[in-house]
Amino acid sequence: MLANLDNEVVFKKAFTNKTVFTCFVKDILDIDFVVNKIETEKKFSPKEGNIDIKYDIFAESVDHRIIVEIQRVDYDYGFDRFMRYHMMAIAQLQKNSRNYQIKKQVYTIVMFSTKYKLKNLNNLPIEDEVLILSFDPVNISGKKANIFSHKLIFLNPNYRNDNIPAHYKDWLDLVYESIHNPTKYNLNTNNKGIKKAIDLIEYDFFSETELEEMKVSESRKTVLEYVENEGMEKGLKKGKEEERIIQEKKRKEDKIKTAKSLLKNSVDLKIIMISTGLTKEEIENLQNV
Repeated sequence: MLANLDNEVVFKKAFTNKTVFTCFVKDILDIDFVVNKIETEKKFSPKEGNIDIKYDIFAESVDHRIIVEIQRVDYDYGFDRFMRYHMMAIAQLQKNSRNYQIKKQVYTIVMFSTKYKLKNLNNLPIEDEVLILSFDPVNISGKKANIFSHKLIFLNPNYRNDNIPAHYKDWLDLVYESIHNPTKYNLNTNNKGIKKAIDLIEYDFFSETELEEMKVSESRKTVLEYVENEGMEKGLKKGKEEERIIQEKKRKEDKIKTAKSLLKNSVDLKIIMISTGLTKEEIENLQNV
């Protein structure tokens, strides 16, 4: 039985393994990544652009020319948040450079375990397993200039697409199956990285300490989900209240407009009160305007 990869402890155990990490990077980025050290909870100090960036998994290649950051998300942060993370990681390299040239390439991979809640600019739902933002400029014909290879990649296994290339699909399936079919999973064990990940997240091979940490992680996620849902509920209530106030204001304006028209036609005060629902004082005040 597989442990769920939407659990922070499980995800980090799998993807901080060098075999899993390098195979994942090769499949997703087509880069032969030789890593010396894989860090977790990586932060920039001091903060970059006043943003308190923290990466779940962070690694630089041995030759220091490539940086790969991986984020696991079990609720919808929003795309712009990770774009800022990605851009600040690039800016951090710029700050430490003697000139404007950035020799290192930055790749940020974000793995979502829940469906997207946000929509695109046309108010249409986003339902893609793989989304890639490339920072390399293109000419008027669409040909890449091959100046930068910085990329921001979103992966979401909750949207099943048979046309997804195998090198993406293997990893999307790994996350999806660990969550939805942990006992009867269907995965490509011919992929060395996938096979290693399966071995690492077999539930029976977790220590007592790891199991306890997994419970703590699940509790944290439950609290975050509660806070998020509570926030959404409050937002909906606030929206409804604001709409009610606007509608009430409009109705009052319509009543005043009607009352003014009746006053101009010398209609009796009592009739105006009955017709509009305004008080005697409100109508008399209109006479003095």
